[in-house]
Amino acid sequence: MTDLQELATVARQLREQHEREQAEDKARREAAARAEAEQQLFSRSVGPITPLRMRNLARLQRRLPQPLPLQHWLDEERVLLESISDDFDVSTLLDTDDALSYRRPGIGVQVTQRLRSGYWSIQGQLDLHGLRVDEAREALGQFIRQSHRNGLRCVRVVHGKGLGSPGKSPVLKGRVQRWLVQKNEVLAFVQARPVDGGAGALLVLLQPVGPRNP
Repeated sequence: MTDLQELATVARQLREQHEREQAEDKARREAAARAEAEQQLFSRSVGPITPLRMRNLARLQRRLPQPLPLQHWLDEERVLLESISDDFDVSTLLDTDDALSYRRPGIGVQVTQRLRSGYWSIQGQLDLHGLRVDEAREALGQFIRQSHRNGLRCVRVVHGKGLGSPGKSPVLKGRVQRWLVQKNEVLAFVQARPVDGGAGALLVLLQPVGPRNP
C-alpha cells in the first residue's frame, strides 16, 4: 500500500468517526429536548400560575383506636360478684302468712300486700319449665338483671308446681326463692295469685331505676 492510500484510509476513518460523534451528539440533544418538552408540557398547558398565599391543605383527623368493651367487662365482673348460691338459707327471710312472701329489710309489709293485690302490672315473665337447675339459675340471673336494666318493676317467674317431677315435689320452687333473695335488684316477691299461676309462680318487685319509692 502506498503512502497516498494509507493517508486516504486514515482520512476516511477520521471522517467516519467525526460523523458518528456528530450523530451521537445530535441524538443526545434531541433526547434532552424531548425530556424538557415532557417536563414543560403541564406548565405550557395550564399557562402562568400564581402561588397561593395560604396552603389549602386538609387536616385529617387521626384514626381513633377501637373502643374497649368496658361495659361488657363490668357486666361480666358484676355477674361473678353477684353469683347466686344454692346453699343460701332463705327460710328465716320468708313470711308465711296467708301465702309465701319476701321483702328486703327496710321494705314495709304494705309493699308485699300491694304486690299480692296486683297493684303493679306484670311487665315481663320467665318460664323455667324444662330447664336443669344450672340452666334455670343462669336464666333467672340474666332475666332479673335485664329486666331491671330495662326499667321493669314487676315480673313473674314461673317455676312450676313440680307435678311432672319425680316424687311430685317442686324441684325449682325453693331454689328460685333462694336465688331471688340474693339478687340486689329484688325488693320483694310473693306467691302469685291463682289467676297469675298460684303456687307455681312468684311475682317479683324490682328496684326502681330512678330515685322513686316502691
